[in-house]
Amino acid sequence: MSWELVRWLHLLAMAFFVGGQLVLVAAVVPAFRGADDRTRLRAIARRFGWGSLVALAVLLATGAAMAGHYGRWDDGTLHAKLALVAVAGGLILWHMRRSTQHWIEGLVFLVSLAIVWLGVALAH
Repeated sequence: MSWELVRWLHLLAMAFFVGGQLVLVAAVVPAFRGADDRTRLRAIARRFGWGSLVALAVLLATGAAMAGHYGRWDDGTLHAKLALVAVAGGLILWHMRRSTQHWIEGLVFLVSLAIVWLGVALAH
């Protein structure tokens, strides 16, 4: 197995997860603000939510493989990152059921940024 490929998949899933949130916050939501019919906005957000869950699955699989390969299972930084990944997954599921609770989106984004920060710390 090519560990560069595993790392690439991990980073690609992270880019989808965090980059997609940035696009939603910076472009999609403002473009639909004030629209009478928010059906399209809800459809975009719902698809992104499902895509985020797939990205989280890829992140977990590739992250677990790399943690095993590089002997990181005892690393406290990894434990903190995994705890935040679980929190992010729960928040995404909660938000999919309570889509009018927009503060959850902000919380997912903040948790995501913390996950990326910890990922960078683990990469060094």
